[in-house]
Amino acid sequence: MALLPIARSTRRCAGRALLAAAGLLLATSALAADPVKIGLVAALSGPSAQSGEAITQGLTIAIDEINAAGGVLGRQLQLVRRDDESSPPKGSTAARELIYDEKVAAIFGGLDTPVSVAIVPIVNKEHVPYMGVWAAGTPITRNGANPNFAFRVSAVDALVDEALLKRAQKQYGAKKPGLILINNPWGESNENGLKEASKRLGIPLAGVEKFENADVDVVPQLTRLKNAGADALVLVANAAPGAQMMKSRARMGWNVPVVSHWGISGGRFTELAGPPAGEVVFVQTYSFFGPQNAAGQKVLEALKSKYKLGGPEAVFSPVGVANAYDAMHLVALAIKKAGSTKGDAVQQALQGIDEYKGLIKTYQKPFSAENHDALGSDDYIFVRYEGTRIVPVN
Repeated sequence: MALLPIARSTRRCAGRALLAAAGLLLATSALAADPVKIGLVAALSGPSAQSGEAITQGLTIAIDEINAAGGVLGRQLQLVRRDDESSPPKGSTAARELIYDEKVAAIFGGLDTPVSVAIVPIVNKEHVPYMGVWAAGTPITRNGANPNFAFRVSAVDALVDEALLKRAQKQYGAKKPGLILINNPWGESNENGLKEASKRLGIPLAGVEKFENADVDVVPQLTRLKNAGADALVLVANAAPGAQMMKSRARMGWNVPVVSHWGISGGRFTELAGPPAGEVVFVQTYSFFGPQNAAGQKVLEALKSKYKLGGPEAVFSPVGVANAYDAMHLVALAIKKAGSTKGDAVQQALQGIDEYKGLIKTYQKPFSAENHDALGSDDYIFVRYEGTRIVPVN
C-alpha cells in the first residue's frame, strides 16, 4: 500500500507534463498562425493618392493569390498600410511604426523618391528589406550601404534618363532638348542622369530649369528654354506640378513636344492638365492593353472582380499595379526560400532567387549582391493619355 501515494504522485506529474506540453503545442500553433505582416508606406491621400491605391491593388491581388495557395511558412500574409502624404518626415515616422510596432517582415515604398531616400537609412540600420515599386531615384538602391536592404521592381533614373532623350530624338527629331525638372532630390537625381546621358548620346541640352511643387506659373522657366532654342522638353515631375507646367506651356502657345518621366501617371494629371495631357509621351514598365501573358490575364480578371474595373482602360496607374504585383511575389518567394521572416535571411534569399515567371517578364536572377534593381532599360515602354486611358505609343 505504501506504493499508492507514489503512483498517484507520478500520475499527477505525468498529467501536469501532458498539460504543459499541450499548452506549449497550442502556443506554438497560435504563433505559427500569426500573419506575416507586410508594410506599405505610400501616398494614400493628396494629389498623388492614385499611386498609393494602384500599389495597394497590385499588392492585394498578389497577397490574395499567395494566401489562397497556403501563404508563406504556413502563415497568411497581411498588408499594413501607412500614408506618407508625399512627405519624407511622415514617411520616416510611418516606416518606424511598421518596424517597431507592427513587426513587418518587409516594407514596400511608393511614388516619391524623397520619401524613399528618407526611409532607406532606417531599413538598412534595422535590417528590414525595403522594396521600391515606383520611386525611380537612383540612390534608393545604389545607396552605398553594406549590407544593403533596399531592393526595387521599378524604373531607375539612370536608365530612364537615357531612354527619355533617345525618345525625344527618335520620335520628334529633337536636336537640343530642354530639361524642366521638379526642384527636389528626384529632380536632382534626374538632372545628373540626363546630363550624363546627353554626353554619352551626343545630344546637347538647351538648358535646365527647375520649378516647385506649389508653382502655378512656370512660364518664366519655359520662356528661358524657348529662347535657348529647346526643340523638345524632358519633364520630370509628379501629376500636380506636371499639370501646371503643361498649362503654362499652353498659355504660351508653345507646342513643343514633351517627353516625361512617369511621375505624371501617379495622380490626377488628366483632370488637372486638361486636353494638353494627351500631348505628353511618358515612360512606363507595363501596359494592360494588347495580348497578355497568363499572369496579365489573371491580374486583369482579379481587378475586374475585386475592384469592379471594366478592363485595361480602367486601370488608372498600370505601373503601380504591375510593379507591386511582381514585387510582392518576389518577396514571398524569398521568405519561402529563406524559411524565415528574419530580415537578414530574406535579404540574402532575395539576392539568391533564380527565376520567377511574373507579370512584367520572367525574372532571371533579378537581384544580386551588386544589383538590387530587377528591371532594366529593355523593360520600359512609352505611352500617352487617351482621355483617362494610358495607351502604348509605337
